Amino acid sequence: MHFVSITRLRLRSWRFLPAFMVQAVRTNMQAQRAEGNLSVAVLPDAKHTYWTRTVWVNEAAMRKYIVAGAHGQAMRSLMHWCDEASVVHWEQADAQPPSWQEAYDRMVSAGRKSKVHHPSEAHLRFEIARPAKLDTR
Repeated sequence: MHFVSITRLRLRSWRFLPAFMVQAVRTNMQAQRAEGNLSVAVLPDAKHTYWTRTVWVNEAAMRKYIVAGAHGQAMRSLMHWCDEASVVHWEQADAQPPSWQEAYDRMVSAGRKSKVHHPSEAHLRFEIARPAKLDTR
């Protein structure tokens, strides 16, 4: 079985965008090189919202990645930068990444909120805005 991780983050202000983009490049490069990673994709969306989709050989490989290096550093900043954050994980037989539509559907049906210091009303109600570009792979 392969492990899928989907995250959704919304920056609460454009002023966090430069620092976020630096961290995003670093964490993306880290994920691409991480042992056990099979796929990395980012979907930029409206209102400074970003979705990530990674596929791993197993959950242990993903857990090792999230606490190390650039990603570990970014997680601490994201609690301050974001007003919405959520995650959903699942296992699947196929190593093929799920579509963004499936990622959205799973986030809505089985996702959970991540901790943020300044939650929006939508975050508090766990309302996930549908991405504008679901047809991209």
